[in-house]
Amino acid sequence: MKFFQYLFFSVCLLCLWSCDEQVRNIAGPTTDNSSEPAIGPTPVNPWNINTDGFDLLEKMQGHWVGTNRVIATDYDWFSFDYRPISASHVHGIFEGGTSGNLLTSFFVTDFKNTRTIMARNGGVLNGIYRTSYFVLDSVGSSPTRGKFYRLVDAIGGRGVMSMELRFKGDSLYFNAYTSRLGLSVPPARHMTFKATKQNLDLAQTAATAVGFPQNVPAWDFSNGFVSENLYVNQGKTEAESASFLFEDANSDVFTMAPLSGDPFTISNHPRLANLQVNISRSVQTQGKSLFVYLSKLPLTDTNGLFQFQTNDAFNSVLKFPVIVENQNDFLFTYLHPGEYYLTVIADANNDQTISQGDITSISKRITVLPETTQQVTVNDLIYQN
Repeated sequence: MKFFQYLFFSVCLLCLWSCDEQVRNIAGPTTDNSSEPAIGPTPVNPWNINTDGFDLLEKMQGHWVGTNRVIATDYDWFSFDYRPISASHVHGIFEGGTSGNLLTSFFVTDFKNTRTIMARNGGVLNGIYRTSYFVLDSVGSSPTRGKFYRLVDAIGGRGVMSMELRFKGDSLYFNAYTSRLGLSVPPARHMTFKATKQNLDLAQTAATAVGFPQNVPAWDFSNGFVSENLYVNQGKTEAESASFLFEDANSDVFTMAPLSGDPFTISNHPRLANLQVNISRSVQTQGKSLFVYLSKLPLTDTNGLFQFQTNDAFNSVLKFPVIVENQNDFLFTYLHPGEYYLTVIADANNDQTISQGDITSISKRITVLPETTQQVTVNDLIYQN
């Protein structure tokens, strides 16, 4: 039986203050052929997608399953679920669980008098809200390596942060580089996600619903950013990154987002929903960490027993947060509407994997409606495998 690795790594994935000295460029060369590392902020020159590059949005959509290298740690299973949420906006999020989440969305906009694509990246980690904006500045293609796209920090350029994406057939190679918002230059590789497109039908359903894709602005950045709202590193006099931060350990994303100065917050996203999962713990699951999974296919049979014997079931997992021993609920935010199977699994033997002896609920089919906040209760976490 094939099992998930226990993914307790949201701190590593979200943290902008850690990175790897060794940069692995798996995405391919950029069109500017820069050979020297960028030291500090660099010029930002948006790429005109009326010439080329608009196809990034279509290529990005789908359920991607593969491996992820975060800083210096390898995870042999990982996934992102990218679907359109408007005619010119695709969105995906990793829900890590108790510690936080990480999202990256790609959308059409006008920036610096150029029709281009921007990315919105960030999340909430241990009471810290962060959003950073990137702009497409490079597009290239090769018969052997496929199509390449680079997005850079919308203020500090590639000398502060950047992301590279390369698509070849149904394969995606995704690198992210960071510099602590400009404090540690040159930027170093933070994440490498290598994946194949597991399915496209969920994204295609969403595309039909929103009339995707269209080359029209999803949000308006024609006037840039309000400089007073940007985060400025301690000791600096002006922002070196298009980033917005707010910290409050007792507040949620809905409260912190407007306080951060972020020009577009969770409430500005069309179509996306929230799902509150309440869990009634049985006696044997008290004090155990819980996996709270949303999947396309059921992960258990009608008797509550795992059915991970096939890759189809295993690779249909779309969201996979882990919550700590004393937590009995979880709120999915930025959630695509649609049909899901909800399965909760208690790590009964504390081995940090889904394995024999763990306790499950029976996979329950749920329907999430657009732009709603729904609740579901799991009260059958009793089936021991």
